[in-house]
Amino acid sequence: MKIYNDNPQGKRVDDCTVRAIAVATGESWEYTYIMLCIQGFLLADMPHSNAVWAAYLRSRGWKRSVIPNSCPDCYTVRDFALDNPRGSYILGTGTHAVAVVDGYVVDSWISEDEVPQYYFYKGD
Repeated sequence: MKIYNDNPQGKRVDDCTVRAIAVATGESWEYTYIMLCIQGFLLADMPHSNAVWAAYLRSRGWKRSVIPNSCPDCYTVRDFALDNPRGSYILGTGTHAVAVVDGYVVDSWISEDEVPQYYFYKGD
């Protein structure tokens, strides 16, 4: 786990999508925020909505995969990080987005016990 918050004012509320995407893509928080706002404008939706950030990532070559529901409450963000020691991922829990980079959970708070529902990864 790496505690990291690149929000320019250190805020930790309502910008988890921006933070996770910025970390996983290597973009700045500011650039990511602006690009999500543009995508949100194009879709007439808020920048942190699932539809907006999914469309943004897909437009940049990222793909989405669903985590099997065979163990709905026991597979955590920590487990995902251990199973994926290489690469950059953005996990969605339904209420939170978090980056996993080279096996490390990177977030502004300890979110390793959250249960991911899906994840994005950079496609070929």
